[in-house]
Amino acid sequence: MAGYSRYVALGDSQTEGLWDGDDTVGLMGFADRLAVMIDEHYPGLRYANLAVRGRQIRDVLDKQLPAALAMRPDLITVCIGMNDVTRPGPGFDRTLAELDDLHVRLSQSAATVVTTTFPDIARILPVGRLLASRVIEVNDAIRTAADRHGFCLVDLYGAPSMAESDTWSADRVHGSPKGHMLFAAAAAAALDLPGSNHDWAESSPGAGRPSVRSQLYSQVLWTHNMFMPWLWRHARGRSAGDGRVPRRPRLEGLPA
Repeated sequence: MAGYSRYVALGDSQTEGLWDGDDTVGLMGFADRLAVMIDEHYPGLRYANLAVRGRQIRDVLDKQLPAALAMRPDLITVCIGMNDVTRPGPGFDRTLAELDDLHVRLSQSAATVVTTTFPDIARILPVGRLLASRVIEVNDAIRTAADRHGFCLVDLYGAPSMAESDTWSADRVHGSPKGHMLFAAAAAAALDLPGSNHDWAESSPGAGRPSVRSQLYSQVLWTHNMFMPWLWRHARGRSAGDGRVPRRPRLEGLPA
C-alpha cells in the first residue's frame, strides 16, 4: 500500500479521545494512536483531529467535513452517529439520510476513508437493549456504504473484545485506554498497515461473556457517569461539547 501524508480524523467524543487521558494531562484517543502507527511506517505524517464531544452527523456535514476537505487529506477516519442513535424521539430516518449524505460526500473526496460500525453495547450494558434496533440499522447503513464506496471498514459489532468490561471507561460508553488501543489496532488492520492483524478482535485470555452481576454493575456506572450528567446538561439546554473546539484543528506533524 502507498503511505499516507495528510490524515484528518472526524467525529465525536470517541475520536476526540475522551477517557484516554483528560483535560489536565491531555487526551490521546484511537485517532492519535493510529497517527503514531502510520508515522512509524511512513515518517512525516501530518495529522488533524476535528472531533468534538457531543457532535452529531449534521455537525460533521456542516463543519468538520468542509474543513477537512480544505486540507486535501489522503486519509480520513470517521466515527459518528452514536449521539444521533441515543437521542430520544422521532427523526431517526433523518439520521440515516444524513449518514448517507455524509458517505456520498466522503466518497467524492480523493482520500482513503476508514469508517466503523458501533459495538453491541447490549452485551455489557442492559440499557443497551433499548438502542439495539437503531444500532443494527445504523451499522447496516455503514456496512452498505463501505461496500458501495470502497471504504475501509472497522466492524466492532460482533468482536469478542468489545464485550469485555475493561475495553470501556467508567461510563461504559466511551473506550478506556485499552479500548482506544484496540480501536487503533482495528483501524490499522483495516488499512493493512505493516504488522497489523485481526488480533484486536479476540477475547483476552480467560475472558468470558460478562456475568449478570457485571452487566448490572455496568448499568450503575453508566447511570452515574453518563446518564445523570446528560440529564443535567439536557435540563439546562447544554451539550457536552459546548464551548469546545477541535484540539488539533490544523494539519501538523507529530511530536518527536
